[in-house]
Amino acid sequence: MNSVNNQQPLLEVKKLGVTYTDEKGSLQAINEISFSVEREQFICVVGPSGSGKSTLIRILSGLLAPTTGAVFLDGSEIKKPRQGVGIVFQKANLMPWRSVLRNITLPLEIKSVPIKEAESKARELIELVGLKGFEDWLPQDLSGGMLQRVAIARSLVQDPELLLLDEPFGALDALTREKMGAELLRIWRARKKTVIMITHDISEAVFLADRVLAISPQPGNLRLDLKVDLERPRHEEDRFTPEFVGLTQQLREAIE
Repeated sequence: MNSVNNQQPLLEVKKLGVTYTDEKGSLQAINEISFSVEREQFICVVGPSGSGKSTLIRILSGLLAPTTGAVFLDGSEIKKPRQGVGIVFQKANLMPWRSVLRNITLPLEIKSVPIKEAESKARELIELVGLKGFEDWLPQDLSGGMLQRVAIARSLVQDPELLLLDEPFGALDALTREKMGAELLRIWRARKKTVIMITHDISEAVFLADRVLAISPQPGNLRLDLKVDLERPRHEEDRFTPEFVGLTQQLREAIE
């Protein structure tokens, strides 16, 4: 049974639609988006502001119910937040009174995992994300990039099948953002997770992803599902190659 299960996509999104309604009327955010994601793929989603990218992530995480369509993880419909799905937002949302170590152990503490086991898993991830030596630091003493490393480690500590990233580097300066992108690829290779990342940066999407989904202006629909057939591991100088530039141009044309 496992061999059959491994042949089907990890995630299937089928004719997803979302309409927000209030006393002023209704607004269609997403219109019939469909795609699937294989295990261990790195997918980026790009689109202009207001195209429904964050709405899409909230549906995939189970935080928002679609108006039409459905999402399936391992063949089971996602209707609410569930085990196996981790999410990192643009703001790290750490507990300010808890140390780096204690922020990462928090999801396991909530599940009553023995503290020694929780700390062991957290320390392993602290080393993975490059924060060894900062275990006892508080969030107020960390840089923006370090805060996001903690947030990523906190999501990974539960060993999710699917990691969702909603513009996690959006508030960082350009140089820190590039560095965090390279770090994210290193972590992804080490942990072999399936990743879906929202970004408004087309160059970042091509640099990171196996595939890039281009979403149109509101209402968001899938304009292009672009395979990024660039060799891994990738390097910053790859951004200046004709192949890379050609892929970014295809995405720009699809969005505009």
